[in-house]
Formats: sequence, C-alpha cells, structure tokens
Amino acid sequence: MKVIYGINKIKKLNKPVVALGVFDGVHRGHAYILKNTVGIARRIRGTAVALTFDPHPQKEGSLTSLEHRLRLIEGLGIKVCIVINFNRNFARIPARDFIKKILVKKLGPAYICVGEDFRFGKGASGDVSLLKESVGKYNFQLRIFKAVRAGGRKISSSYIRRLIIRGELQAAQKLLARPVSVLGTVVKGSSLATKLGFPTANINPHHEILPASGIYAVKVILGGRIFKGACSIGTSPTFSSSGKNKIEVYIFNFQRDIYGKYLEVQFIKKIRQQQKFASVQLLTQQVKKDILKVQRLFPHL
Repeated sequence: MKVIYGINKIKKLNKPVVALGVFDGVHRGHAYILKNTVGIARRIRGTAVALTFDPHPQKEGSLTSLEHRLRLIEGLGIKVCIVINFNRNFARIPARDFIKKILVKKLGPAYICVGEDFRFGKGASGDVSLLKESVGKYNFQLRIFKAVRAGGRKISSSYIRRLIIRGELQAAQKLLARPVSVLGTVVKGSSLATKLGFPTANINPHHEILPASGIYAVKVILGGRIFKGACSIGTSPTFSSSGKNKIEVYIFNFQRDIYGKYLEVQFIKKIRQQQKFASVQLLTQQVKKDILKVQRLFPHL
C-alpha cells in the first residue's frame, strides 16, 4: 500500500474509489466500508483509496497508533492511503470547501464511500446529506454504509475503548474481529524481571488505550513470526513504583536481542489481577505459576 502524507502530495490516481474516515481501531464496521471500497475499485478497475486523519479529530485516546492503523487498512486490500494532519488550520475548513477543494480538486473521485454517521468540515457541520447534494454537481458516485451492529448496538470505536479499559477483552475482540493488541517499540527497562530469571521485553506503546492492569496470556508478532508469551501490565507494586503502567512481555523460548524493534502484543486472555507481594521470593513463585498456567492454556486458545 502506498501511503501519502498530506493532501498536496497527491498525484493523479486512476478512477479513485475513496473511503473517508478516521478508522481508529479498524473495527468490523470500518472493515465493512473498506472491503466494499476495494470491491467497487476492482469492479470499475479503479484505485481503492482510504483517506484518514491524524491525530484523532475528536481528541480521543487512540485504539491504534497511526502505523498500526495503516497496517490494518493495508491488510483489507486498500492500495493508497492518504493521511491528513488534523491540525487547527485543517479543522477550520468549511464542509463545502472540503468537498470542492480537497475531495474533488485534489482527488477527483469516481466514488466516495462513507459510513452513515460520517461528519466533516468546520465544527463537523458536513454530513452525508451534504455529500448527497454534491453528487450531481461534481460528478462522483456516493455509497453510504449503515453502521454494523452487534447485539443490537452500533459498533463504535468509543464503545470498544470503554470495553478495553474495563478489561472486557473478549467483548472488544468480537467487535474488532481480531484480538485486542498493542503495537510498540522494545525499550530498555529496569532489568528487574531478568534478575528474577524471566527476561522480558519492555514495550513503549504507540497509542494511548491499553487493557486494564493484570497478567495476560499473549501472542507476540515480530518480524512476521508469531510467538507465545505472558504479559504484565501494571506498576510493579512489589518494587518501588513510579505509578505509571508498564508493559512487559516474557516470550517463551526466546533469547534474541530485540531492542528498538517493533512488535505487536495480542492479548488473548487475562490470567489474574496485578498484586503486591510481601517478598521477591513470593513474587518469583507466582511468576512461575503464571507462566505454567499460560503454557497450559495455549493448546486450548
């Protein structure tokens, strides 16, 4: 997938079929729009394009970092993704100017694909009704997709955020159609886990929304390979703690130096709550039990 940062860097595209949205989390509803965008582009022999915004226009905590979002969008078959920097100047653009000066002049879309709740322009004043008005004027076709529902409720990024924060990972996974995950960079840590005999990868996450603190069975994706492991999210309460949550992953049967590498941690199941132990010895004993429990779980996950 070709990624274009900034609307002024767009060159002429062949019959662009353009999906508009933030697509934070690329959940089932987003995937439905993006897959249909790809389908239309194939049918008319055009180019499947996603136009997204970063940072989040509503200043929401992100379900996925921009890089993670781009990976997920690419996986759905989109060929070109345009990333618009949502800054103060962009936020002031009137809705009609967004259609005329950006969508039409810069992209020249054959089709525009949006969810029924899509809003755009200054003060989020633009909606699908305004897009409908513009169809005849600017000679593009419009596809509006109804929100995908689960259990009678619209699937939304804001609802998924709440589920993840509350630790309801299975419910969030159903709405995402994949495990809740974090993409991050491996950084230097305190080495406390190594001293206990369990060397961990310390992860600097690329986005804000993380699962609740606790111990998890996880899968780790690194360099296209999948590994199994156990993950701790929390403040290391047995030791002197800064109060800030850390993400530490113990990858089974793994000894490579991966500092500076990107990896994705997929949260499969919560094992227990984080707790403070009276001694390092008791903590070490519990970590051994946690690892054994995760290893026994994996054949069934």
